[in-house]
Parts: sequence; structure tokens; C-alpha cells
Amino acid sequence: MRVDQKPDFYEILGVSRDASQDEIKKSYRRLAREYHPDVNPGDDEAEARFKEISQAYQTLKDPEKRGKYDQFGEAWEQAQHTGQWQQGDFREFINQQYGAGSFRDVFGDLFGDMGGGRGFTFSTGGGRGGMRAQQGPQRGPDVEYEMPVTFDEAVHGAEKEISLTLSDRCPDCEGIGGQTETCPACGGTGQAQSGGGFFNLGAACPQCHGTGQVVTTRCRTCRGSGEATRRRRIKVNVPAGVETGSKVRVRGEGGRGAAGGPPGDLILNIRVQPHPVFKRDGNDIRMELPLAFTEAALGARVKVPTIDGPVTMTIPAGTQSGQELRLKGRGVKRPGVEVRGDQYVEISVKVPEKLSSQQREMLEQFDETWKTDPRRDLRV
Repeated sequence: MRVDQKPDFYEILGVSRDASQDEIKKSYRRLAREYHPDVNPGDDEAEARFKEISQAYQTLKDPEKRGKYDQFGEAWEQAQHTGQWQQGDFREFINQQYGAGSFRDVFGDLFGDMGGGRGFTFSTGGGRGGMRAQQGPQRGPDVEYEMPVTFDEAVHGAEKEISLTLSDRCPDCEGIGGQTETCPACGGTGQAQSGGGFFNLGAACPQCHGTGQVVTTRCRTCRGSGEATRRRRIKVNVPAGVETGSKVRVRGEGGRGAAGGPPGDLILNIRVQPHPVFKRDGNDIRMELPLAFTEAALGARVKVPTIDGPVTMTIPAGTQSGQELRLKGRGVKRPGVEVRGDQYVEISVKVPEKLSSQQREMLEQFDETWKTDPRRDLRV
């Protein structure tokens, strides 16, 4: 920027003097994204550039102001530019005024695809209030709750009743803290001062902290805190197939809404308790099945537990310890998935720790006839 004369608004926005309103708006949005202080924290040059861009756009976007600027040039700009943007950190200001995370809701006009929300409407020009927030119906906050479920409940689904104690918005004063009246210091604007410049922002009123209202009589229910304890017993349905980390949303069972807004949701964070026999592996179930060494050697038909109840499984002769057998379709069916997983049975051959003299004699006779060396493949 040249220091020997006032900058040209068209030059600042990088458009020609006969540019259309759409071209001016597109250029402004592109430059604002690049130089916004929140994108360039601590960069004084970027902040100064952003102020120039904002000042230029505020003039050129208005056909009447643009016409006067084209006619009078610097003289008109000097007369009009009586106020300066007072906020060094726009994001911090918005979040302090309307709650953490409100910046993206408020700043939708700049970034195009971030529409307003949270029940606020904004005025960006003229008037003694500059930018004001008009409180409308607000949806209540979502509430998260960790819910333990048994392995069987997670696999088959269940209806459970849970008891919750919530610190929620006071139902009598709707979280305000009591009866209110318009703040006498700011006249309900929520600002200590107003002026020109970008969005006509002023500092928050120190008396009402930017709300535009002051509490005159404390609420008897919450004693002015705006919060009240709420105890509830809620029946919830746990879908079949959930696992640890799954989230189940219960509509309308969260925090209270404000100004007639709907309540938030209850979000259940599922934590599945371990099972003494089964372990889950995605859609599959795994377990260990102990076998007598004679069952493994001769083969057998044994009962095997599954999540649907016991079934009879054929054990082939010569089954080895560590070998896996499969029970097809005996696994878990996840929500929205038609095909069930399988159950994998890992064999664990048990060798007797004590033998009678007769048993020992029989095994010694067997050993004499069994000529296979189990270590023949070892190269020592």
C-alpha cells in the first residue's frame, strides 16, 4: 500500500472500477478468508489489511455509497470513515458474547457456506445498536452418558432403564437467573459503545456483559445460578449388535431448550462388559474349548456354548491343540447388516497331571507301539 496517498478501494479489492456487485463480493470473500485475523493470529499487517478490505467492501457493496465514492473520492472517504473496528480478535469477541463455538454461526455471510444458527439474527449497518443478537427459541444441549451393558445385551439387544441426574437449565427462569429488565447502561444493545466500520462492533457492556438485560430479582428455584438439578428415569432400547464405542441417540431426552426451543438429545456411549467365555472380533465370536487328549486323538462329539445356546460339534480324530474349528453363522449380527458372523473355536488339549498305575501302564504300552517321532522336523 502506498503511504503518500489514501488507498483506492477498487485497488484494495483487486477489481476494476466498472466491476459488478457480484465480482466485488467474490473478491471480498476471497481476500477476507486470506487476511482474517483469526487465520493470521498475531500478524499486525494481516489485521491492518483485513480492516482495509472490510472498509472498502462496506463502501463498494452499497450502490449509493459507491456512487458518492466514485464522485468525491478521498474527501467522501474521510468524511464517512468516522469509526474504526474495535476488535483485535473477532472470534474471541463473538464467542464471549454468544457462547463458545458461535463464531462459525455468526460469520456465515463472510464464508458463504456457514449459515446462521442458534436462534440469533444480526444487523450489520446503521442504528445505534450496530450488531445485536435477537434471542429466539434455542435447542437444548445434548447430554452424553456412559452406559455399561452386558455382553449378552450388546449381542441380542435389550431394553434398559437408566437413572440420570442432570445439571440443567432452570425451568422457572430458563437459565437467566431471575426476572430481568432492559440494561440501563446500554439500553438493551449489549454494547458499551457503537460506531462505524466493520459490523459496527463495540465493546461488551460491562453491566449486562453483552446480554442487553440485567437481573432484578433472583429466581427462587435456582437462587440466581440459572441451573437446577433434574433427576430422570428413562427407558432406552439398546440395538442388537452394538459394541464398545457405539453411540445410541435418544431423541428429546437431553438438556432443556430455551425460549420454547426443543430439548436436546441423550447420547449413550456404550461400554460392553467382558464375558467369561466369549470374545468379540468384529462380527465374529471367539472362544477356547478344552478337550481331553483322548477326545482330541480319537475324535468326539461335544457340546459347545454359543451366544444362542449350546450346540453339538464334531471333533475330528487327531485334532491338535491350537487348531481352530468354525461354527458358521453363530457370530454377531450388526445393526443394518443381514449376514451374521461366525464363531471360531480354538482347541486346547488337556493332558492329565496325575495317572494311576493302570493308566500309566496302558500309556507305556501305547508309547511302545507309536513309532512316530514328534520332533523329527526339528533340526538341532
